[in-house]
Amino acid sequence: MPTFRRIFAGRAAILMFHEIQQDFRSELMTGTSVALFEHSLNWLRQEGWEIVSFETCLERLATDPGTRRYAVLTFDDAYRDNVATALPILERRNAPFMVYVPTGAPTRTLQSWWLGLREIFRSGDTVTIDAMDKRFHCPTFHEKMLGLYRVTEWIHQDYHRVAMLAPTFNRAGISLPALNEAYFLNERELQSLARHPLASIGGHTASHAALSSLDVLSARAEMADNRCYLEQLLQLPVRHFAYPYGGARACGPREAHLAKEVGFSTAVTTRHGQVSDLKSNHFALPRVGVGGQFETRARFEARMSGIQSAVHMLLGSKR
Repeated sequence: MPTFRRIFAGRAAILMFHEIQQDFRSELMTGTSVALFEHSLNWLRQEGWEIVSFETCLERLATDPGTRRYAVLTFDDAYRDNVATALPILERRNAPFMVYVPTGAPTRTLQSWWLGLREIFRSGDTVTIDAMDKRFHCPTFHEKMLGLYRVTEWIHQDYHRVAMLAPTFNRAGISLPALNEAYFLNERELQSLARHPLASIGGHTASHAALSSLDVLSARAEMADNRCYLEQLLQLPVRHFAYPYGGARACGPREAHLAKEVGFSTAVTTRHGQVSDLKSNHFALPRVGVGGQFETRARFEARMSGIQSAVHMLLGSKR
């Protein structure tokens, strides 16, 4: 591990979380368990990573030529459990963090299709997805997880398919506004969080749309309107941004240009990687995701230590 870390690990790592789930299994293992969350924070400290705010990380990379490594903790979407579950853990460690907030979460207008799909698979042993023309027989926990994974991957292949899920939700009696109310912070709670000394708030678009699927004016409006909403609500500057979905299908050079044009200082993706120095593109920063159905402590440690980067480089050199 130390050898890999010296060669392949970056000077900074931006960790990405979504939900920090008390009952990981009942949520079909879609977020990060409390046990893994605590392990990741403990491991960072034990291995010499200093957990700092986004602003401090950028400042240290610019002014500190040494070998210290910095970790930035980020949470996407503003889930209630970021406050109820994660915040006490972060407070005990005095660990700063960033929460990226789409306008539609606190306003309850978000088309949170991933919550709708999870609810359908959690509650039913037979799930029909009309747009896929497919029926999933899923009485067991494993079959529910597999079915949810398959539909989610289908959406990620083409984000226009999100709108095609409406008939399925309607027939199943799924209310996305009700799920938004249950899972996301409201405006008052977000205002309270923004005043916490460890917290920073970033933008995440108005509707959580895949920006690459929109025309340029609409994509720009998604960023600008979200920043304006958050700054008016919180009475604080909002300098940092996260692309929804964040992969190659969802954002690229055009979106990086728009993020800079709108006035953000940084923008993060979901592409795996660490930050080697200040010369990294501040509008296409990689992150290290922590959580999901296939996550383990060993996999987390391998990614943070540079083993995954080493494997990618090795495979790339053989092609």
